[in-house]
Amino acid sequence: MDDQQRRDEGMGKRRKVLGNAWVDKSEQNRNAFNADFQDLITRYAWGEIWTRPHFDERTRRILVIGTLLAIGQWDEFKLHVRAALAEGFTPDDIKEIILQQAIYCGVPAANHAVKEASGIIDELGLLKR
Repeated sequence: MDDQQRRDEGMGKRRKVLGNAWVDKSEQNRNAFNADFQDLITRYAWGEIWTRPHFDERTRRILVIGTLLAIGQWDEFKLHVRAALAEGFTPDDIKEIILQQAIYCGVPAANHAVKEASGIIDELGLLKR
């Protein structure tokens, strides 16, 4: 596969996973400074890794959400939680990821993840009272 094919497949996967609105916003914010980085993540994160056949998309989402919680990357965590919920994950799915990670990543990280995910779930009208 050449770079253009990887870029095209990556952009398709990026749009499927994150949604058109998010990707369109990122593309509108492309400039001389960030264009190379945007191209890199589109070709490699999305075109090379997310398109690999071994794990299905659901498994990859779980891995990404859990990893982002572990490393405390809250903006990306929220982005992927929101995208997962839009693609069929339930609030209980997100809760289970957080509970699993609480054991391996620590309660403080999981506590913050509960706060961030709860805000998104509430905003989307999915929070049960």
